[in-house]
Amino acid sequence: MVDATGPAVGAISGEPVSRPEALRVDTRLLELLVCPLTKGPLEYDELKQSLISRAAGLVYPIRDGIPIMLFEEATRLESPV
Repeated sequence: MVDATGPAVGAISGEPVSRPEALRVDTRLLELLVCPLTKGPLEYDELKQSLISRAAGLVYPIRDGIPIMLFEEATRLESPV
């Protein structure tokens, strides 16, 4: 469980864990996910906590370690300058 005002707490153990570990996305999950629009591969941006679908030109957010794979929640991919 993540509490924005205090330290993160492990869901199973109840022990405090560091925030980055509490919000880390399971790599096994990332290997299974595809873009819901194109069914193509996704790129994980750990710094921005998002999944990028270059084929669709969309960025799907990751909130509290959970990928939000809804078209309505995606933002347009900014073109590199």
